[in-house]
Amino acid sequence: MAENRASADGTGYGEGVPCWVDAQLPDVAAGQRFYGELFGWTFHDRPDAHGSVWAHHEGRPVAALAHKTDGRMPTVWTVYFATPDIEGLADRIWAAGGQVVTAPVPVAELGTSALVTDSEGAVFGLWEPGSHPGFGVRHEPGTFAWAELYARDTEAANTFYGGLFHDALFGPEAHPDFGRALVSDVFPDEMPPHFLVHFGVEDCETVLGTVNRLGGRVQAPPFETSYGKVAVVTDNQGASFAILERSER
Repeated sequence: MAENRASADGTGYGEGVPCWVDAQLPDVAAGQRFYGELFGWTFHDRPDAHGSVWAHHEGRPVAALAHKTDGRMPTVWTVYFATPDIEGLADRIWAAGGQVVTAPVPVAELGTSALVTDSEGAVFGLWEPGSHPGFGVRHEPGTFAWAELYARDTEAANTFYGGLFHDALFGPEAHPDFGRALVSDVFPDEMPPHFLVHFGVEDCETVLGTVNRLGGRVQAPPFETSYGKVAVVTDNQGASFAILERSER
């Protein structure tokens, strides 16, 4: 699948475009130390964003870190897809066999968010922008680079997301930014379907060394994909993500 690479110039993102990511962490301060050194992020408290901390790369917002209030919930990175009509999209997800985990809720004047699943149970977010369109920059080292859906049934995934986000995936302006693969391509068979957030890096091997030094670990060593060299890691609290060294560099 391919996806529309919209600009991050403040004009907003089209429906179905990954526009934001956040991490739910037990210790946000520890997350700031880890990601601050790994990607050079700086951080700003945002009490208007449910008390989360926003990460900035060269002064532009790229992600949020939030305190995980329920210890039973996973420590994860979540990708959010843009929509101009979050209520309508949530209804379409339900009709397509997905679930609404958290109903749409306003986040001050910033926008409206929701958490949903696809027909196989992979969790992702929805974002209807207010004053916050999403990423201020992406596709650069230290910023969002790709979202990979690891599914058990790739044809079902094609049908589900193609029905929801047809223009973003197949329209004339579509470019690779969101793909899918079998869970078993990278992970154990028992791993549930999920999205894996990728961040861009200049040198995969160097960043892996920093991950280890900061207390993270390597889940999958570097492997080649159609969009670059990828390694899967966890941070110092167990949240999984991937690093991507683009092949066209």
